[in-house]
Amino acid sequence: MLNDKSILITGGTGSFGKKFVSTVLDMYPKIKRLVVFSRDELKQFEMAQQFPMSKYPGIRYFIGDIRDGERFKRACEGIDVIVHAAALKQVPAAEYNPMEFIKTNIIGAENVINAALDQGVQKVVALSTDKAAAPINLYGATKLCSDKLFVSANNILGDRKLSFSVVRYGNVMGSRGSVIPFFLNQRKSGKLTITDAEMTRFNISLEEGVNLVLHALEHAWGGEIFVPKIPSFKVTELAKAVAPNCKQEIIGIRPGEKIHEEMITESDSYTTVDIGTYYAILPQVTRWDKEKYFKEKKAVPVKQGFKYNSGTNSEWLQVDDLRRLIKQFIDPSFEPA
Repeated sequence: MLNDKSILITGGTGSFGKKFVSTVLDMYPKIKRLVVFSRDELKQFEMAQQFPMSKYPGIRYFIGDIRDGERFKRACEGIDVIVHAAALKQVPAAEYNPMEFIKTNIIGAENVINAALDQGVQKVVALSTDKAAAPINLYGATKLCSDKLFVSANNILGDRKLSFSVVRYGNVMGSRGSVIPFFLNQRKSGKLTITDAEMTRFNISLEEGVNLVLHALEHAWGGEIFVPKIPSFKVTELAKAVAPNCKQEIIGIRPGEKIHEEMITESDSYTTVDIGTYYAILPQVTRWDKEKYFKEKKAVPVKQGFKYNSGTNSEWLQVDDLRRLIKQFIDPSFEPA
């Protein structure tokens, strides 16, 4: 699928970006070019030690900010595939610095779309978040707006052989700023802080997130929002898994935080289909034949009123499951303390 292709990933030095790069370099040895686009020169330097051009002749490191449309357009010359992972994503920071999030998450998304349209790109997959479904905070609202921009971009393609699609998933296990590394660090103090005792979250590994993006690159027709079927966990159960001997202190919900995360809303159910491993929220306006799509994808419409919520999920991770996953995906030497 990606052999002999030129790929660019925005936010390429982040947790997802590094996993995506390592996976693609391993799976597609004949890749033509892999451009890591980000604004942090130190992280690019550190990543270049792990993936040097001497060993991976197709890799390139391109400093730039997706807020800068002209710079990004230059980076996209000769690019076939864009994976858009760059974003500002800290919920409290968004409430305090709203325009900065709008510039990166919304204006940046529009810059990606314009560059793809102008530079002959063939596929674009943008990363979203569960917080974009029925958003209650500014971060989620900016990502919902970004999702809408990418979905509607399929309506202005003209005769271009280009498609835009979105992947949406929940809490990524072990990513920077996520709850598991936070608890692993906090347990040294003998106390874990939890905002609400009823809080739940979805859980997905970086590997599963990369696989979802690769699925979208291979199978998207344009305009879909792909949602993985993943388990939930209770934050209090995670605290027990990480540090059963630590005190749990309930400190109250933070601004813009949800008790339960949602990836498919009740309103989305009217255009959502089950395609096996994933759900797909289909665009209301399409350039393609929906009957043909349903037949080829073996897509089954979900029931009207269906919603996919971490608090009402049918699959749950227990303490032992969480410990096993932490050892598998975060720290092989992990032991509960």
